[in-house]
Amino acid sequence: MLIRARLDSVAMNDRAAWASLLPGRFLVFDGPDGSGKSTQFRAMADAATAAGIETVEVREPGGTPIGERIRDVLLDPALGEMVSRCEMLLYMASRAQLMEERVLPALARGAFVLADRFISSTLAYQGSGGGVPEDQIRTVGGIAIGGRWPDLVVIFDVDWKTAQGRMKPTLDRVERKGEAYHARVRAGYLDQARREPLRYLVVDSCQGPEAIFEQVSRGIAERLAR
Repeated sequence: MLIRARLDSVAMNDRAAWASLLPGRFLVFDGPDGSGKSTQFRAMADAATAAGIETVEVREPGGTPIGERIRDVLLDPALGEMVSRCEMLLYMASRAQLMEERVLPALARGAFVLADRFISSTLAYQGSGGGVPEDQIRTVGGIAIGGRWPDLVVIFDVDWKTAQGRMKPTLDRVERKGEAYHARVRAGYLDQARREPLRYLVVDSCQGPEAIFEQVSRGIAERLAR
């Protein structure tokens, strides 16, 4: 009954519901390029802030001065092809700095941390898309994050045609990879969610922004109220 009451109360502007669910939590918004993730990230951060919750927003790669330098290298199309193992290790280096400098201190003081991408991205892009073995990614990832995994990963699922229509005309190095690569990435995200249904929430992001946020709100409430 308590879970159902919380579910029924959660709405975009329900400050009391968010205030009871989000402090001290670590959530990740993730998904293929063009999934509409950034729009939903902004809506979630705004809802949490409106509820009076200290909300720490971070992005990957980046989020720190060191991480932003690494981001420039990773996404620069002028650099050409980069082997997947190199990509994986650079992402993890940025992630290690982000965890130590921003994420862990924020969680320790009870803030809500919302991340734009995390290890779920590395598993999908460099793992499923690039062929780096999952066990290697998880081993290095565990070191990078100090064992602090997210409380919930929200995956915004989208088909390639819809995703392409949402992308900016100027694509970064990763976005320029072909349809077959991005199909493997999408499949990788969905495979993660199938294997860990309690830690992942899959949202159909082919709908309008309001309908998507409704899915996100109720899905987060259901997972975190347990």
